[in-house]
Amino acid sequence: MSEVVRPTGENELFGHPKGLFYLFFAELWERFSFYGMRALLTLYMVQVIFEALAERDFATAAVYASYGSLVYASTVIGGRISDKILGMRNSIFLGGILMSIGHFVLAIENNIAFFLALSFIIVGNGFFKPNISTFVGTLYKDGDTRKDSGFTIFYMGINIGGWVAPLLCGWLAAKYGWHYGFGLAGIGMLTGLLFFWSGIKKGVFGQNGLPPADSNIDRKVMGISQRILIPILAFASAPLIAYLLSAYKSLGAEGTFFEDQNIVNVIFKLIGISILAYLGYIMYQATLEERKKLFVAVLITVFMTIFWGFHELSGSVITLFAARNVSLDGIMSASQTNSLNSMWIIILAIPISMMWTKLAKSGKNPRTPYKFGLGLLFAGISFYILALSGSSANENGLVPFAYLLLMYFLLSVGELFMSPVGLSKITDLSPKRIVAFMMGVWFLSSAFAFQVVGFIGKQLAIESTDKNIGGFETLEVYTGGFELIAYYSIGAGILVLLASPLIKKLMGNVH
Repeated sequence: MSEVVRPTGENELFGHPKGLFYLFFAELWERFSFYGMRALLTLYMVQVIFEALAERDFATAAVYASYGSLVYASTVIGGRISDKILGMRNSIFLGGILMSIGHFVLAIENNIAFFLALSFIIVGNGFFKPNISTFVGTLYKDGDTRKDSGFTIFYMGINIGGWVAPLLCGWLAAKYGWHYGFGLAGIGMLTGLLFFWSGIKKGVFGQNGLPPADSNIDRKVMGISQRILIPILAFASAPLIAYLLSAYKSLGAEGTFFEDQNIVNVIFKLIGISILAYLGYIMYQATLEERKKLFVAVLITVFMTIFWGFHELSGSVITLFAARNVSLDGIMSASQTNSLNSMWIIILAIPISMMWTKLAKSGKNPRTPYKFGLGLLFAGISFYILALSGSSANENGLVPFAYLLLMYFLLSVGELFMSPVGLSKITDLSPKRIVAFMMGVWFLSSAFAFQVVGFIGKQLAIESTDKNIGGFETLEVYTGGFELIAYYSIGAGILVLLASPLIKKLMGNVH
C-alpha cells in the first residue's frame, strides 16, 4: 500500500487539509447562485423579457445559448490571467464580486439591466470557476493519496448547491416574484465569498493561491498596475458582452448562410475552425504515437460536446416542457425541476464509483471509450422516455411527472459514466508540451455544447402571442424533438461502442 504523503504539521479536519472545507462551502454557495439563477432564466425570459414577442421561444433559445457559450469560454481567459498574473486568490475574489453584482442587477426589472447582469456573471465566472477547482489540487502535495477523495468531497459541494438552489430560488420566485429568486442567488454568491475570505484570514490555505513569483502583478501598463488594470478591464468588458447577448437576432435573411446565425454563433464558428486548424498543425508535427493519442483526445472531446449539448437542454427546452406539458401537481414548479439532475448525481455518485472499483479489482472495469459509448446510450434512452411520454398525456396535454424523474435518472447515470473520467484522460493522452492547450479545448467543449443547445432550442421554439401556451399545442413539438435527439444520441453511442476496440488500440497504455 502506498504511503500517504502529507505536509508536516498540517492543519487537518476529517483527515483532509482544513482549507478543503472552506473551498467546499465557497464552491457550494457559488454553485447555489449559478444554478439558482439558471433555474429561473429561461422561464423569466419567456414570461417577462420577451413577453411581447410571438417568437419569444426563439429569442430565449438564442440568448440562453449565447450566455452558456460565453460563460464557459470565459473560463479559458480567466484561468490564463490567473496563471500568469493575478493568482488564484485574487481571481476568485474578483470573479465572486463580479458574479454577485450580476445576480443583484438581475433583481432590477429592466431589459438593459438584464443583459448587463448576465454579462457580469459571464466575466465573473471566468475568473472564479477555473481557479477554485484548481485551488483544491494545490492543498495536496504530489503523491498524496488523499487528493482523489478530496476532489470527491469538493464535487459533492457542487451538486448540493445545484440540488438545493433551484428548489429555494424557484419557490421564492413563484411565491414572491422573480427578483426575490434572483436576489437569493446573489446572497448565495456573497456567502461563498465570505467563506473563502474567512479561510484566508484563518490562514488555512498557507501560501497557496498567491500570484506566481514571476507574475509582475504590480508592473504598470499605461501608468496603472496590472493588479488594478485587470479588474478595470473586467468591468469595462461587461457592456460589450451585454451587447453581444442582446444581438440575438439572425444576421441574414432566410435562405442565406447567416439564417439563424447571430454574432455569437459566428464568433464560435470562427473559434472552432481556428482550433481545428491548430490541432491539425500540432498533429502534423507530432510523432506517430503522439498523433494516435491526440486523435483520441479530440474524439473524447467531441463525444463530450455532444453529450453536454443534449444534457444542457435541462435549463432551456426541458424546463419549458416541464412548464407547459408536465403534470407537476404541486410536487414542484417547472424551475424547481432543475434540481433533479443534481439530486440523482448525489444519490448515484458513490454507488457508481464503488461499481467501477469492484470491476477494476476483477479486471472488468471498461476502458474509457466503452464508458463514453454507454454514457451516450443512456442519454439517448433518457430522451426516448420523454418522447414516449406523449402517449400518457391527459385531456389537458400534460404527461405524468414520473417520466421527467426517470429521464433525469438515466441522464445522470450517463453523466457519471462520462464526465468524471474525461478530464483525467485528456491530461493522460495529450503531449506534455500542449496539455494546457488541450485542457482549454476541453473546457471550450462545454461552450460549444451550448451552441448545440441553441440550435435545438430554436428548432423546438413555439411561436405564439400567448405566454401561457401549453397542452396539446406544444406537446407534439416537444415529444417529436425529443425523439430525434434520442435517435442521434443512441446512434452516436452505438458508433462509439463499435469503434471502441480501435480507439482502445490508439490509446496505447492509457486506460
